[in-house]
Amino acid sequence: MTERIGIVGGGILGIAIARALMETGDFEVTVMEKESRVAQHQTGHNSGVVHAGLYYQPGSLKATLCARGRQLTRDFCRDRNLPYRELGKLVVAVTEEELPKLDDIERRSRENQVPGIRRLNAQEMREIEPHVAGVAAVHSPETAVVDYAAITEAMAEDVRRAGGQILLGQEVTAVNNAGGTVNVSTTAGAHSFDRLIVCAGLQSDVVAKMVGASPSPKILPFRGEYWMMATDRRDLVKGMIYPVPDPRFPFLGVHFTRGVYDEVHVGPNAVPALAREGYSWGQISLKDTFDSIRWPGAASLAKQHWLMGVREISASLIKPLYFQQARQFVPELTSRDLVSKSASGVRAQAWDKDGSLLDDFAVDQVGQVTLLRNAPSPAATSAMSIADYVLENYLKVAPKAARS
Repeated sequence: MTERIGIVGGGILGIAIARALMETGDFEVTVMEKESRVAQHQTGHNSGVVHAGLYYQPGSLKATLCARGRQLTRDFCRDRNLPYRELGKLVVAVTEEELPKLDDIERRSRENQVPGIRRLNAQEMREIEPHVAGVAAVHSPETAVVDYAAITEAMAEDVRRAGGQILLGQEVTAVNNAGGTVNVSTTAGAHSFDRLIVCAGLQSDVVAKMVGASPSPKILPFRGEYWMMATDRRDLVKGMIYPVPDPRFPFLGVHFTRGVYDEVHVGPNAVPALAREGYSWGQISLKDTFDSIRWPGAASLAKQHWLMGVREISASLIKPLYFQQARQFVPELTSRDLVSKSASGVRAQAWDKDGSLLDDFAVDQVGQVTLLRNAPSPAATSAMSIADYVLENYLKVAPKAARS
């Protein structure tokens, strides 16, 4: 008898897992997505970068799955004639004080076997980005940009062609994980599955609670806001210019990204969102905000990182402060070059009861239910390799790549 697998969430992770399952030919797969289309939230609200693996702790899930995911994403785009542009990335140390952190990025990059990685001096980095300022940089020539929403739509078509179902407008309201069957109630009806996989992103802890999983880690939504560069000033940025990240935070800092369609974004910052799907300051959920404030780790997080929070919120509300962050890397930039705020994204950042922010991917298993509890960047890059990882380690199924 064919096993019935339900998947909660129609972002790139849920659709990638559905596609991987359908490729085996052994499952009846149903994806339940609460929105009217796939890739509505994190998948469709990011800069489109295909990360090469510079930042991640060697041996971590992020490091191993990102490396494989980059290759799978590249191959998929080339097979489907989807845009995939290797524009390259510079991680720039603006001052000599940042050089030890840049050394660490270089070390991690080499341990993670990032292809083509090079250490550059000031003159060498300006041969790649003529308008950049700084004392040294690490260059990743194969860091690329794509359209993740288009990739997700293409994978969704694969799922449908293979006989899988993608049910839109079906928000999960209850899960009964008792016995050998998982019963799922949605706003449009009820479904029964042999196993369930939860890829609910910003709502992952909400669905985990329905399943009976631990309330920790909880999702803390962070909004990332982007400014768009004026069309006639896009020549200031050839590819991607990133700061040396602060290792205390799972965020990369304000950076410059030329997108797959040649638009240039500046950002994102990282401000606490006032709703799980709060894409602007005007979108407020008192329940979501109160749930975050009363979380046991809230006081510890605020005590450790209040200064960063004040800085990020101030830059969000006051354009000149945001501009000053960006101008460190491109001194020729003027405030007028940042012409409009483009679509913001909200990152589903998991945090523990002690206030610590989870860095690596995290997966739980409760009975017949597999839950992706933390899947921030580089989850989009890693989506196809995460799918294979879930099949092998939680469903005990060999993915197509392992069979061939």
